Amino acid sequence: MSTALVTGAGGFLAGHVVAALLDAGWTVRGLARSDGESFTHLPHGVEPVAADLRDRRAVADATGGCDAVFHVAATYTLSRRRGPRVVRDDVDATASVLAACRAARVPLVHTSSVATIGQPGTGEPGDEETPLASTQLVGAYKHAKLATELMVADAAREGLFAVIVNPTAPVGAGDWRPTPTGRVIRDAALGRLPAVVDTGLNVVAAEDVAIGHLLALERGASGRRYVLGGEDMTLADIVASASRAAGRPAPSRVIPHSLAIAVSAIDEVVEGWALGREPRAPLDGALMARKTMYASSARARNELGYSPGPARPAIEAAVGWYLDNDGTADKISPNGTARIARGPAG
Repeated sequence: MSTALVTGAGGFLAGHVVAALLDAGWTVRGLARSDGESFTHLPHGVEPVAADLRDRRAVADATGGCDAVFHVAATYTLSRRRGPRVVRDDVDATASVLAACRAARVPLVHTSSVATIGQPGTGEPGDEETPLASTQLVGAYKHAKLATELMVADAAREGLFAVIVNPTAPVGAGDWRPTPTGRVIRDAALGRLPAVVDTGLNVVAAEDVAIGHLLALERGASGRRYVLGGEDMTLADIVASASRAAGRPAPSRVIPHSLAIAVSAIDEVVEGWALGREPRAPLDGALMARKTMYASSARARNELGYSPGPARPAIEAAVGWYLDNDGTADKISPNGTARIARGPAG
């Protein structure tokens, strides 16, 4: 029986990767920090490994005896206050994983993001060959993803079998933190979104992205990138789907980007800096929303056999999970203060 190490296994997407591996008959080691909240969310059936990803010796020990490593762990936040830590931690963690894989000669699937995929600027979807303009590199999250992706590409050129996958915006049950996309869906389900901005993104079921990880290991070419996406949707359609699934009317008001950016700037200062909390309307999310973030998965379909389903059932699954779990870990009340939906990053 093959054994896989999954980093960040207590997280939303990594949890789905763990489930896909277990369904495929793998033994799975789930790595997470013992002092972090995600350790309490490790999926049932994994062998728990408590380690800090920045600790190279601990990561090397966890990799020993494994047949593959799935490096899914990342700090998914758009908070500017946490920006320097996001880049530093993600780069250090990826360096540890790469060192361990090289030493043990273990193949790697590295989870990057659609954030490193360029946008043509015409409303058309981007793909693995679309250049990422410097003006599109907004925020620490994108910088971290680009930096770690380049590290993995370098390792592949030096002989490590390493495949890069670029999920778009995974949604579904179990997004307990939640991710920025999950936060929009959750707040729509709770009736907290009076308006949206005119933007769009690619939405995909987390289960499909997880299967795409396994396909990347089995059929991917080392050093190659694969967008794992689903369906291009406007933000209004995403919010309407979530609202309908919760039995609520969808917001009909569309506000200009300038107003969304102004509100987000204030929220970033108050929530992010003054109160030290995750901003409910991060400024970088509002800045990214000025352009649609559509993406094509044609390469993954053609080379990996990747075949994602429609996005709306995944949105409905996410809504059901949030409603069953009191709005997820931060216990947001349906009667809380309303806010504006802005397109998050993938």
